Formats: sequence, structure tokens, C-alpha cells
Amino acid sequence: MLAKEDKEKFMKLAFIQAQKAEDQDEVPIGAIIVSPEGEVIGEGYNRRELDEDSTQHAEMIAIRQACRKLGSWRLIDCCLFVTLEPCPMCAGAIINSRIKEVYYGAFDPKAGAAGSVVDLFKVEKFNHHPQVYGGLYQVQAAQMLKDFFRKIRNKQKATNNSGKKSPNKLL
Repeated sequence: MLAKEDKEKFMKLAFIQAQKAEDQDEVPIGAIIVSPEGEVIGEGYNRRELDEDSTQHAEMIAIRQACRKLGSWRLIDCCLFVTLEPCPMCAGAIINSRIKEVYYGAFDPKAGAAGSVVDLFKVEKFNHHPQVYGGLYQVQAAQMLKDFFRKIRNKQKATNNSGKKSPNKLL
């Protein structure tokens, strides 16, 4: 397991990625993958709306980048830092890529696959089981998401009150 200061450093980098998503009106979720030597080898932020692609989650983008960097689909002994609990798709990619440790911020009561809704990492029949640590910077991660969705709802109300109909893809 990483030292506390390393976990904080890498989680802060995940928040920087999340801010990139928010700056582009995407749900603010960011992810970082760290090699066993402590080097950032993958980073990503949510791009579903930008790319019109449901697989463009922060974790998926970071995993793809890390695999390219290492020249392997196996991310053995690597760590993932993400601002929101992984969904089932991302949890599956984490298992398949053999990531050793997962650190996440906010719990996701609607789609969390690391214990909130389901825990795919504890399914005994799967061939890999990463260590999972939830709630790292939980308050900040949850607040970032709450603020983002509040802003979206306020924009939607303002648009609806002006008489113009503008569907919001994010709600």
C-alpha cells in the first residue's frame, strides 16, 4: 500500500482531471493510473458527452493510456485513483487489466460497483481481486459532483423559464 502523502498526491491529480471534465460540461470524474515505480502512466476524465461514447469514462481512458504506455494489457502492481466509485463497466476493466489497488473518492449509490450497489471486486469466481479503498477525499469528491449537477439544473431552469426548450443530455 502507498504512503499517505503519495495517495493524497495522486488523488489530487485525479481531481485535476475531474476539473478538465467539468470545464467541458462533462460530469467531473477524473482518474490516474500509477506504475509500481510511482510514475503516472495513465490519466483520463469523463468524455461521454464530448465523444458521444458511453465507454469514455475516466477510468477506461486512463486504462487505455496506461496499457499503451506499458505496451501490455496487464497493469500488474499498478494503482488507480478515481474521484468516483467505479461503475460495473469500469470495475470489469479494472479486473481484466489486473490493477492491484483502487482508491476512489465519492461513493456512487446509483451505479457503484465497489460496494455501494454491487461489489464486483469480491466476486470469488473472477480471477483477479484488487484491493479497494473508498472514501479518499470523499467530501470534496461528492461536493464537486453536487455542485456540477446543481449548476446543470440551474441552467436548465433558466432555459426553461426563458421559453426556449433546450434538452440537457446530462440529466
